[in-house]
Amino acid sequence: MLITFKSKSSPEVTMYQEHAQRILDLLSKNSARGVITAAEASKAVELLEQEVALSKLHPEVDSEHAAHSHFHELPEEGETPEMAEKHHVAFSQRAFPLLEMLRAARDGGENIIWGV
Repeated sequence: MLITFKSKSSPEVTMYQEHAQRILDLLSKNSARGVITAAEASKAVELLEQEVALSKLHPEVDSEHAAHSHFHELPEEGETPEMAEKHHVAFSQRAFPLLEMLRAARDGGENIIWGV
């Protein structure tokens, strides 16, 4: 399932629900429908930046999240573990577009909505 985040302060961001869930859990938000208000955006940026920093310090945790997700990158036929690691998309990379949206919402005083 896809989640499309919308805000007047930036272009839409679309993510797979499985990838967005980690971020939404961090922000105590429901994946089906919700809002991050302009007032909440500053704290959301702070929390997400901390999670990104932790994922970079501990990449094994990032891999654990991917392994426990029912939607993670499966190795291509004939792909070695080394090749699969090169193709792995880190949490920080997946979170970047939404983090940029959060920053723009914070700076522009706009809400972010999804599921409506």
